[in-house]
Amino acid sequence: MSSLVETARRVLRTEAEAILALAESLGPDFDRAVDLLEGCQGKVVLTGMGKSGIICRKIAATLASTGTPAFFLHPAEGVHGDLGILTRGDVVVAVSNSGETEELVEILPVIRRLRLGLVAVTGNPASTLARRSDVVLHVPVDREACPLNLAPMASTTATLALGDALAAALMERKGFSSEDFARFHPAGSLGRRLTLQVEDLMHEGDAVPRVGLDAPMGQVLLEMTSKRLGLTGVFDPDGLLCGVITDGDLRRGLERREDFLRLSAREVMTVSPKAVARGTLAVDALRVMERHAITALFVVDAEGSRRVCGVVHIHDLVKAGLR
Repeated sequence: MSSLVETARRVLRTEAEAILALAESLGPDFDRAVDLLEGCQGKVVLTGMGKSGIICRKIAATLASTGTPAFFLHPAEGVHGDLGILTRGDVVVAVSNSGETEELVEILPVIRRLRLGLVAVTGNPASTLARRSDVVLHVPVDREACPLNLAPMASTTATLALGDALAAALMERKGFSSEDFARFHPAGSLGRRLTLQVEDLMHEGDAVPRVGLDAPMGQVLLEMTSKRLGLTGVFDPDGLLCGVITDGDLRRGLERREDFLRLSAREVMTVSPKAVARGTLAVDALRVMERHAITALFVVDAEGSRRVCGVVHIHDLVKAGLR
C-alpha cells in the first residue's frame, strides 16, 4: 500500500472521528439552538471568515432549501456596509474555530445592538465569540487532519456536518415534507415527480387523434399516422370517448382479416379505454401505463368523465425526466 493511500486513510479517519466526537458531545445547547432558529421571525444569517465562511455558505444553502430562509454575510464586507442585511427578527449563526477571528469579533457589537439571536459554532467555548453568544455549539476537534495540524480540515468537516444536523432537526420540528422540498426544487427530479401533472405534458386540441364511431379503418389509419401517438380515440356524436384503437389493433387486424380496412371504428375499438384526470401527477400516469403495459393515456377533465381534453404519451413522461 502506497504512503499516499495511507495518508488519505488517515485524513478520512481523523475527519470521521471528529464527526463522531461531535455527535457524542451534543446536548441541551443543540436543542436551544434549534429553538432559536425555529423561532426566527426574519432570516438566519450565517457568517464566518476563510474556510469557515465557505462552510457557512453551504449551511445557508441547505437551510434555505429545506424551509429556513438563510443567507451568508461575509464579516469583512459586513464592516464596510453589508451589515445592512441584518434586521430585527434575524438570528445570526457565527462560525469560528478559534472564536477570536478579528473580522467576526468586530461585528458582534452590531449584532448585540440589534438584539439579534446569536448562535456561536466554535472550537473554543471560552472565546470572545462564545461569551457574547446566546447559544454555543462546541465543535471539539483535538487535531486537524492536515499533516501539519494547521489547515482546517477536521474542524470544517465537523462544522459542515453540524450544519446538516441543524437543518435536519429544523425539518423535523417544522414537519417539512417531500412536497415542501419539491416546491423549493421544481427543476430537480423529485420536484418534477411531486409537482408535474399530466396536463403540463399532454397533447391537446387538434393534436388529439379522434375519429367517429362509423369511421372506416382507412380513415382511422390516416388519423393515427398523422397524429403519431400510437392510438386514436373513438368518439360518439356528443364528443364523448367510447373506445380506443391502437397501433397493435391495426397490425393484428391487417394480419387476420383481408377486409379489415372496410370495417368501422366501432367494430375494432376497445371499449372503456384507460384514462386519467387532468390533475393527475405525471408520475402516477406513468405507473398506470407500466401496470397495463400501454404507451399512452387519454386525459379527461375529471375522474370518471368521458370528456377528453388531451393525450399523454410515455415518451413525454420520459422526456420530462420521470424515468
